[in-house]
Amino acid sequence: MALKGNLRDFTVTQLLNLINVAQKTGTLVVEGPNEKVFVSFREGKLAYAQIGEDGHSLAYVLHRAKKISSSQYRAINERAGNINDKELGLLLINASYVTQQDILSSLQVYFIGVVNRLFTWIEGLFRFEINLLPPDDKITMRISLENIIIEGSRRLREREQLQDEIPSLDMALKFSERPGTNIRNVNLSVEEWRVVSYINPKNTMRQIASTTKMNDIEIRRIVYGLLQAGLVEIVRPEGRLVKPMQGRLRVPQASKEEQKSLINRIISRIRSI
Repeated sequence: MALKGNLRDFTVTQLLNLINVAQKTGTLVVEGPNEKVFVSFREGKLAYAQIGEDGHSLAYVLHRAKKISSSQYRAINERAGNINDKELGLLLINASYVTQQDILSSLQVYFIGVVNRLFTWIEGLFRFEINLLPPDDKITMRISLENIIIEGSRRLREREQLQDEIPSLDMALKFSERPGTNIRNVNLSVEEWRVVSYINPKNTMRQIASTTKMNDIEIRRIVYGLLQAGLVEIVRPEGRLVKPMQGRLRVPQASKEEQKSLINRIISRIRSI
């Protein structure tokens, strides 16, 4: 049976469930507007995943997982550019740069991350090719799909909830005059402070997301937390129409006085609790 279609009609959750139950072997190819993803399976288990035709090397995955340093990553690219992943893995293990577990855990996180990326896609053409398998020089695994499906479904529910709470990213934010009483629970992360630094009625949430390089879910998640803490309010952008962004615009950052005022209000509130 040929398995192909559009994610608008057949979701990633349904695809993974089918592959898992039918214990299928082959590669799921999904083409979105801007990228192409390959996810390979062996007897219903996740074996390999890559973004784009060439994918990422083992050195990239290890560097991304902080298992090797930036200097080691550059040295590998310069001196071992023609070594395949299996050969590189053995070389790094024998040189005591990494352990076998470092390699396997890094690849598992990367493969699952590629699959989770698909859960954020609203549309895309897919096909399942039973004769397409990862190259022999790639390191493959056998990862159960059950937990991936459960986590992916949770992400979908979260996205739907966030879209209900914050329907349009073309609205702006301003600091509340009176932060909510639940301020005692506020513990802002680095990402949250990055968003806070750009809060200004002139900046839409879409602009802030573009400037801070966050996707729709990430910016909605942070804004939702700030709303629940009573720190911000959603307002119409000052002096501009609420319409989709065309390209990437530079967002003016909130002034130092505004940032200082927010910090002082937070500190004062905490001291009064």
